[in-house]
Amino acid sequence: MAISESDLEHLRRCVELAREALDAGDEPFGSVLVDSTGHTRFADHNRVSGGDHTRHPEFAIAKWAVEHLDPGERAAATVYTSGEHCPMCSAAHAWVGLGRIVYATSSAQLSGWLAEWGAPAPPVATLPIGDVAPGVPVDGPAPELAGAMKALYREKFGA
Repeated sequence: MAISESDLEHLRRCVELAREALDAGDEPFGSVLVDSTGHTRFADHNRVSGGDHTRHPEFAIAKWAVEHLDPGERAAATVYTSGEHCPMCSAAHAWVGLGRIVYATSSAQLSGWLAEWGAPAPPVATLPIGDVAPGVPVDGPAPELAGAMKALYREKFGA
C-alpha cells in the first residue's frame, strides 16, 4: 500500500513528537497509534534519557494497546512512527497483534547518517521490520519527511 496524504498527516505528527522528545533532552523519535476510524488512540515520544533504553514510543504503544484494545481493534490499527521500529519494538508490535506500520525514515537511513557524522552505531542491530515481524504490513520511508528527520537526528547525534 502506498503512503497516502492521511498517512503523511499522521507521520508529520510523529515528527512533531520527535521534536518534543529532542527539546526534552531525549532522542528524537515519536509515534502514534491510529484506530480503524482514523482516531488517534495513543501518542508518545522517546523517553530513554533516564537510562531505561526500552522506553521507545513504539514499545509503549504495544503495551498500551494490549491493555486497552481487543485483538480485532489491535489488528485493524496502524502505528505511525518517525523512525522505523527497532527489533525490540518490531517484536512487541507483532506479539500483541498490531496491524500496519508506517514510518517516516528507515533504520538504514539513520545508520547511514550516523556513519556520515562519525556517530556511534546503535548497540542493537538495525534490522528491517520485515526481518523481525514478517507478517506485519509495512510502508515507508516517506521521502517528504527525510529532511526534517535528518535535521533532528543531526541535532542529537551529529558532530
